[in-house]
Amino acid sequence: MIGRLADAVTRGVGDVASSVTDVFDPTVRLGVTGLSRAGKTVFITSLVANLMDRGRMAGFSATSRIDTAFLQPQPDDTIPRFDYERHLAALTSRTPHWPDGTRAVSELRLSLKVRPAGLLAGLRTARVVHLDIVDYPGEWLLDLGLMEKTYDQWSERALRRLTDWGADTYLDEMNAADGEARLEEPVAQSLAASYTTALRQARQAGAYDLTPGRFLLPGDLEGSPALTFAPLPPGAAPRGSLRREMERRFEAYKSKVVQPFFRDHFARLDRQVVLLDVLGAIRSGPRAVEEMRAAIADILSAFKPGALNWLMTLLGARRVDRVLFAATKADHLHHTQHARLTAILEAMVSDARRKAAFAGAQTEALSIAALRATVEEMREHQGETLPVVRGRLLDTGKDAALYPGELPPDPSHVLTPAMQGAEAWLDGDYDIMEFAPAPLTLRPGEGPPFIRLDRAAEFLLADRL
Repeated sequence: MIGRLADAVTRGVGDVASSVTDVFDPTVRLGVTGLSRAGKTVFITSLVANLMDRGRMAGFSATSRIDTAFLQPQPDDTIPRFDYERHLAALTSRTPHWPDGTRAVSELRLSLKVRPAGLLAGLRTARVVHLDIVDYPGEWLLDLGLMEKTYDQWSERALRRLTDWGADTYLDEMNAADGEARLEEPVAQSLAASYTTALRQARQAGAYDLTPGRFLLPGDLEGSPALTFAPLPPGAAPRGSLRREMERRFEAYKSKVVQPFFRDHFARLDRQVVLLDVLGAIRSGPRAVEEMRAAIADILSAFKPGALNWLMTLLGARRVDRVLFAATKADHLHHTQHARLTAILEAMVSDARRKAAFAGAQTEALSIAALRATVEEMREHQGETLPVVRGRLLDTGKDAALYPGELPPDPSHVLTPAMQGAEAWLDGDYDIMEFAPAPLTLRPGEGPPFIRLDRAAEFLLADRL
């Protein structure tokens, strides 16, 4: 406890110094997260490209007042730089492909030279506002819930979930191990590896709330003792036993991995984007939709969102005061269905949004495509005119037109079966395919094409510019 207080005081001094600097050189720290395959890398790349070349940003009210935008070295020397140039090259080459996904924390600073607005605009000169974008895996964010759990509590929940998802291989290996026996490192390593495999299989089947998140995306901790533990059923834990060592490593994971992540990165954010592959969850079935809905609630509980008064801001305190929930891959649907996708997203995040609003934070829900990979058409099929999207299929590379079926006008037709534990949708599956990025020909001053990325920027940034 004394160590935590000392650390908080030290961090507070640094934050005060940072806030004094912000008076002269304002900075907005934007966190971008989302569970695997939600499109974080593409979102950041396209957002930065379209803030630098703003020809498509009609829905962003600050566009006309931005004289220029340019990249600078990020302020945190110990954090890897987000590889913007390589990711943009992947999306805009003659043979475009999706860039590699997020596997660790990275950061990018975009500086915007902004002319003032209002009655006194003529009396003030342009100022520079720094946008620090922090990219991090959503799987790591779920780990913040471990801080309030004991090893036995976590094990009980983890084992229940593994049973639900049919992880028989790990459960059999765990039952064969003797938790009271003296620790043998090969046994611990084998259990940790088997548990990691079970987590990956559950994620592929549609599970989202899987902890520890670093088992799925270890970053620079791969193979370390901090990631060499696994859940065991309750029982005696004599000194030197397997169960005692598993418990010790679980506690070390919380103190040496989870807590520093929260302190060094997450607790310093001003704004937050949570990207969600809602269409992917719907395609996977009711169980995956319910998993995603529960994960959203856990994610937002970690934000501690809310408005800060002017004194707390001056003293360096930070709190997320705006959270954007975005359903990605909206270009996989015809625009006539975007409102239904947004309604499903709003219903999924309704509890989280109410908690955020009660704490004083603003929230928004949008259906977006950070990079548009399809075009829309109307096609005749069996006497009907169907709204379809056409693009290059990711798995085959062939050009195809797709009608995925209609999302229901009432979100409860999706969420109710999910919450009731239905195994499949009553009216059949939704045929949602994966598209590859399309070759682009960009005019001077234009960033990559998108759907509602300008509206996302308006909500997240316009008031601070």
